[in-house]
Amino acid sequence: MANVLPFVNSSTFGSAPYKVNTCMSNQAFNQSGSTSNAFKYTSLGLRLIAALAFLAAGGAKLAGVPMMVEIFDHIGLGQWFRTVTGLIEIVAAVALFIPVTIGLGGLLLAVTMCVAIFIHLFVIGGSPVPAIFLLLVTAGIAWLHRASIFNLIRPV
Repeated sequence: MANVLPFVNSSTFGSAPYKVNTCMSNQAFNQSGSTSNAFKYTSLGLRLIAALAFLAAGGAKLAGVPMMVEIFDHIGLGQWFRTVTGLIEIVAAVALFIPVTIGLGGLLLAVTMCVAIFIHLFVIGGSPVPAIFLLLVTAGIAWLHRASIFNLIRPV
């Protein structure tokens, strides 16, 4: 059977169901099989930016900072949505530093930012630029670590 995803091969995922390479790109591996410094530092930089932003934002949501309460009142879904959003942001930010879940954390935060952009554009107004920036950062993390996402969803 032809490989539908040409960038995915058996050596990418390894034989054990828990073994994860956090990078799919063959270019990110040097001759010895270890990831390049550029990949490591790019990934780490993006993850630090995202983690700091989402830990702060998620913490503010969970702490019930008045500005957050007001924003979520304006959205109209109730304060449960603020709590769930804060929990998602904190859990996903922590996931950015667990090797097996880096890609999934980035993907979850990217989806969260897509929702935030939509809400800014069509519900509460205001500039969506910070959410767009964080979408680019988190989508970059998910892309760099897409092998870990594929590894989590593939059948064992």
